[in-house]
Amino acid sequence: MEDPTSTARPGGIVGVLAVAGIVAALMQTLVVPLIGELPQLLDTTASNASWVITATLLAGAVAMPVIGRLGDLYGKRRMLLACTVPLIAGSVVCALAGSLVPMVVGRGLQGVGMGMIPLGVSALRDLLPPERLGSSIALMSSSMGIGGALGLPVAAAVAENADWRLLFWGSAGLSVLVAVLIWRLVPGIPPRTRGRLDYVGVIGLGIGLVGLLLGVSKGADWGWTSGGILGLLATSAVAFVAWGWWELRAGDPLVDLRVTARPQVLLTNIASVVVGFAMYAQALIVPQLLQLPAATGYGLGQSMLAAGLWMAPSGLMMMLISPLGARLSAARGPKVTLFAGGLVIALGYGSSAVLLGSTWGLLVVTCICGVGVALAYGSMPALIMGAVPLSETASANSFNTLMRSIGTSVSAAVVGAVLSQMTMQVGGYSLPSEAGFRTGLMIGCGASLLAALLALTIPTRPSRPAPKHAAPVKRPATVPVGSSVG
Repeated sequence: MEDPTSTARPGGIVGVLAVAGIVAALMQTLVVPLIGELPQLLDTTASNASWVITATLLAGAVAMPVIGRLGDLYGKRRMLLACTVPLIAGSVVCALAGSLVPMVVGRGLQGVGMGMIPLGVSALRDLLPPERLGSSIALMSSSMGIGGALGLPVAAAVAENADWRLLFWGSAGLSVLVAVLIWRLVPGIPPRTRGRLDYVGVIGLGIGLVGLLLGVSKGADWGWTSGGILGLLATSAVAFVAWGWWELRAGDPLVDLRVTARPQVLLTNIASVVVGFAMYAQALIVPQLLQLPAATGYGLGQSMLAAGLWMAPSGLMMMLISPLGARLSAARGPKVTLFAGGLVIALGYGSSAVLLGSTWGLLVVTCICGVGVALAYGSMPALIMGAVPLSETASANSFNTLMRSIGTSVSAAVVGAVLSQMTMQVGGYSLPSEAGFRTGLMIGCGASLLAALLALTIPTRPSRPAPKHAAPVKRPATVPVGSSVG
C-alpha cells in the first residue's frame, strides 16, 4: 500500500501534476535548437542524427499505454514516481553523451518518462472533488502543448549562449524536482483493478506502433515506395490485426477494445488523431517561416531564440484558456468544447491567409491556434473518462494520448512531403516555397474542420458502465474524490 501524504491539498496536487506534465513535455522540444549541430556534436550524418528525435517519439508511443495500464494495476502515484526515473536517467545519459548511440538511448528513456502526462490526468479523477476536476483536467491535458511552446525559447537561449549539455543537466534537475514534489504532495492512490500486465499485448502493440510510426516518420528520407518503408507498414498492419485478435480474447487485456469501441470513446480517439494532426502542422510551418531569410520574399529572418520567443505566447494562451474551456464543458458538455476547439484552430489557420507576412501576424496565428488546442485537448479526457470504468481511466487516457501522437506523426509526414515537393531555388539552395507553406496551412485548416465535424458525431448521453474487475479500495481520507467527469 502506498503512503498517502496527510497534508496534501487539491491545489498542491494540481500544481505538482501540471508542473510534472510540462516538464515531461519539455523533452519534445529540448533538442530542436540543436538539430542543425547534432551531426557535428555526435560525429555522425544528418540522417543518423534524426534518430535523436525519432527515438523519443517511438519510446513514448510504446510506453504510454503500458504505463497507463500499470497505473491502474499498481497505483498511479507509484507509476508517476517510476516515470521520473527514466526522465532523470535519460537526461544524465544525454548530458554525458559524446556519440550517437548513448544520445539515442538517453532520448528513448526521456520518451518513456512522458507517460506521466496521461497518468497525471487520470490521477486527478481519483484525488479531486468534482468542482475542481474539470479545470484541473483541462490544464493537465494541455500541458503537452504548454511545455512544447515554452520549452523552445528556453532551450534556444541555452543552446545559443552556453554549453549544450546544460540543456540535459537542467532537464535532469527539473525531473528530480518533480520526483520530490510528487513524493511529498501527491497522496497514494490504491489500485483500481486487479490482474496482471498483458505482456503479449505489450509486444504486439509495440511492433505495430514501431512499424507504423517509423514508416511514417522515415518515409520521406527512405522513399515511400522503398522496400524498407513498405515492409514496415505491412508488418505494422499484420501486427495490429494479430494484436486486436489477442486483446479481444485476453483475460486482462492491455487495452480493453470493447470499451474502446464504445461510440463516445472511439469517436473521441479518432478526433484526437485529427486534432493532433492539425495542431502539429502549424508547429512545423511557423518556425520555418520565422527563420527563413528575408531574401526569400516571405521568410522573416529571425534567429532560433527570437523564433521561440515569438511562439511562446501560444503556450501562455493555452494555460489561460484551459480553465475557460473547463467552464464551457461544465455548462454545455465536453463535446461542445471539442467542437469549438476545432473551429478555433481552423480560424487560426484561416487567418494565416492574410497574416503570413509579418512576425506579429504569425504571433496572432499561433495564439489563435493555441486557444483552439487548449479547448480541444482539455475536453478529450472528460469525454474519455465519462465513458470508461474507474478501473481503466489511466489506460484509456494513455491510449487517447497515443492517438494524438499518431496524429502529430502523420502531420509531420504529410507537411514534410508538401514542403519537399513545392520548392524554389534561393542562392543555390532548394527551399520550401511560399505556396508550399500556404498549402500546408490550408491542410491544417481542413483537418481542424474535420475534427469539429467529428465532435458533432460523438453521442451526447454517455453510458455509465459499472467498474470492471474493480477491487474494493480505500480512498485517501484526506483528499476529496471526484467520481465523475463532465
